[in-house]
Amino acid sequence: MPGRALLNSSTGTKWEFEEKIVKILLIIMAMTSVLALGLISFFVFREGMPIFTKYGLSSFIFGTTWNPTNQIYGIFPMIVGSILLTIVALVIGAPMGIAVAVFLTEIAPKKVGQFFRPAIDLLAGIPSVIYGLFGMVVVRQFISEFTRNHLGSTLPANYQTGYSILAGGIILSIMILPTIINISEDAIRSIPKEYKEGALALGASKWQTIYKVVVPAAKSGIITSIILGMGRALGETMAVIMVVGNTVLIPELGWKGLFSPVRSMTGNIAIEMGYAGPEHRQALFATGIVLFIFIMILNSVTTVIAKRGNAR
Repeated sequence: MPGRALLNSSTGTKWEFEEKIVKILLIIMAMTSVLALGLISFFVFREGMPIFTKYGLSSFIFGTTWNPTNQIYGIFPMIVGSILLTIVALVIGAPMGIAVAVFLTEIAPKKVGQFFRPAIDLLAGIPSVIYGLFGMVVVRQFISEFTRNHLGSTLPANYQTGYSILAGGIILSIMILPTIINISEDAIRSIPKEYKEGALALGASKWQTIYKVVVPAAKSGIITSIILGMGRALGETMAVIMVVGNTVLIPELGWKGLFSPVRSMTGNIAIEMGYAGPEHRQALFATGIVLFIFIMILNSVTTVIAKRGNAR
């Protein structure tokens, strides 16, 4: 009928118009996020690059003295501190996170999983300053009492305060748990059922199926979760500042170094930016550039691993 055809034509034109508007809005939003990243990168690099030009890249990165009052800028102790904190956090947090993911997907009854899930989500939503307070009051105090009572004759006095790599690593390991659990859980759930059914049909036990089939099949997703957790640990600031002592020194080699106070790159920026002069401020931005490159490398590795996992 001519009237209905005209009505349908009008409705179709209206939907097409709305679709175009929504498409344009989505493109603008996507471009805004890319533009924001570009502007932040440009700003950080513009402010920090003069330090590299003036003092040299190698002396800035591998210099062991940080003394802005005398124009000496070496961030190697902060780089070592950040890396050690991240390693300790991963050593504690990664096995725990993967184990929880396996438990939730393969072992726990559905109702038990529903009980644990909100708690894990809540961990991701707790402000970092709360983690820092917990670390200062509980973790640091425990480490301090342990070192004074049991290692007092072995460790130097400044290693017995509790402000240490170990305290920071423990707090960071809790903070990265939601990232590792959620991504590992998604990776394990995405494994085809045929894999598990085939293993069980061949006579494998449930544990053998998990250990030899499920976890290896989800390996790329699990590694991605660990790398993203690493990025989370590397970029954390407030909680780390509150428990690591913020002393610019390279920790002693060996197990004693776990009890050493350190300063992270993020902590260095956050602590000193408030009173920094012009050149000191540029040095802090240059620290941000080094941290920025660390995060970019981790994200690139994550992308490569994810692509390889999808290709398989």
